[in-house]
Amino acid sequence: MDTSSIDLPGSEIESILVEGDKVIVRFAKAYIIKTMTGSAERTRWWQKGDLVFEGAEVEGEIPPCPAICAGGDVGENVYTYRDMIQIPLESRGRAHCDLKFENSDLHLKVVGEGVALKMEDRPHYIEHIK
Repeated sequence: MDTSSIDLPGSEIESILVEGDKVIVRFAKAYIIKTMTGSAERTRWWQKGDLVFEGAEVEGEIPPCPAICAGGDVGENVYTYRDMIQIPLESRGRAHCDLKFENSDLHLKVVGEGVALKMEDRPHYIEHIK
């Protein structure tokens, strides 16, 4: 089975927007790891996209952007993804994130009623990973 996921550490966050009860984490470059069935190697790609929380609010201060993500958790219902986001991701129910940033003690903490990952354009190839 082929799988793809965003590797949060190193991914470039362009902005964090709050629009009413919607929180949008905008990736300028989300780094994606793709694994193909039957292959020992994986591939690395980058792509723009948004991680959108609905019915959401930010807990605490919003870190300044642009910023480099240093990892963290993204959760939906009973699943918590550490340092990665599974592609595709779209879920209703309890959603949250706690993202860390390079060169900052601030975290982005969001709690919401749904989450969706909306990728733009197409992925851009970077390299093979052995």
